[in-house]
Amino acid sequence: MTELLPVLTETWDAPRSWRLSTYEKHGGYGGLKKALTMTPGDLVQAVKDSGLRGRGGAGFPAGMKWGFLPPDDGGPRYLVVNADESEPGTCKDIPLMMASPQHLIEGVIITSYAIGCNHAFIYVRGEVLHVYRRLLEAVAEARRVGYLGTDILGSGFDLEITVHAGAGAYICGEETALLDSLEGLRGQPRLKPPFPAVAGLYARPTVVNNVETVASVPGIVARGVDWFTGMGTEKSTGHGLFSLSGHVTRPGQYEAPLGITLRELLDQAGGMRGGKPLKFWTPGGSSTPLFTAEHLDTPLDYESVGAAGSMLGTRALQLFDDTVCVVRAVSRWTDFYAHESCGKCTPCREGTYWLKQILHRIEEGQGQDQDVDLLLDLCDNILGRSFCALGDGATSPITSSIQHFREEYQAHIDGRGCPFDPSASALFPYTPRTRTPDAAGRELAGADAGGH
Repeated sequence: MTELLPVLTETWDAPRSWRLSTYEKHGGYGGLKKALTMTPGDLVQAVKDSGLRGRGGAGFPAGMKWGFLPPDDGGPRYLVVNADESEPGTCKDIPLMMASPQHLIEGVIITSYAIGCNHAFIYVRGEVLHVYRRLLEAVAEARRVGYLGTDILGSGFDLEITVHAGAGAYICGEETALLDSLEGLRGQPRLKPPFPAVAGLYARPTVVNNVETVASVPGIVARGVDWFTGMGTEKSTGHGLFSLSGHVTRPGQYEAPLGITLRELLDQAGGMRGGKPLKFWTPGGSSTPLFTAEHLDTPLDYESVGAAGSMLGTRALQLFDDTVCVVRAVSRWTDFYAHESCGKCTPCREGTYWLKQILHRIEEGQGQDQDVDLLLDLCDNILGRSFCALGDGATSPITSSIQHFREEYQAHIDGRGCPFDPSASALFPYTPRTRTPDAAGRELAGADAGGH
């Protein structure tokens, strides 16, 4: 059985874990001191050799992204940390920044040194004011002891970090929309190319990385490439945070090597709440195709999850037992995507609106026989045609839920209502596997599906 592996979470239960002194007592900033004895090129190569992949969803190799920067032309280049965590079900970066912000700060300094950046930005979701304040204090602590500012630790390297609070838009999790927002513009995705590595923040070469990606860098430098590649799988190396939420006995953050299975994580989390059967779950947040109990033993690495028909994404594992109406859960997610569409492109702006209307009428007992096929047709017209990945992500829970639970959609249409609703008609051709849920069960499904 794969064991949990606390690396980023190692100090979370220490007294005043967020303080610099606590971080240093556990070996913090050892990676920075070692990094400053290396050349920037050697650091980039070390991250490439480690196989560290972006932990924000797409899983693109971090070292390769750094290597895309053009040769130094004497002008500024930037590091931007994407801390705008807002995918429904995703809750790993915010607790990391709350419990151990210095992991991120040290990672920012090392990464900036590696790419030749003298001004880095951390773009934090505006709603999490407590995290914003904690990061400001963490930056101030690091500056007071000489880890930031001019001539860091006598190396001749200068760096300033700006912590920026966004205005609360899901679309700003897309890297180019984040850059526009950081520049004071409306947060909407940019046309690519040019990519941020060539023309990013203020039209200068820019690296945009997720919080967990950057926070993983100090461990690679301090403990070595072999230590990191000794975890995970051949193509999905290292450790990662797995966020378990929903109908699980002990929800929370579980740090483990990539390649662990949900069955193993559930064993660590005490199993499904109340011993009820698992009905469906998301492997990487609500914008990834749904899995069912048949996928309990799928290794949670990029290749295995992809081969099984979904995406590892942000490793936001939302678990739903068989008291949950899948149509209702998907409808709530679709409400979110329709609301958060920036409106720049027609497929996403119009498509998510109509997906929302059709799902509402199916759930409310007004569905028509052709509605399921209409949903699939709409998804087909959005997928691959929207300006950014928001439109694609909005279709994933719909198409996958129809693939696995088409009979449940049909039951809503044939029975003129939800088969999980106690007041529903007795004409349903669909029989839930367990008792009808109470209002609290339905509200929980909606909260998991539609919250930030």
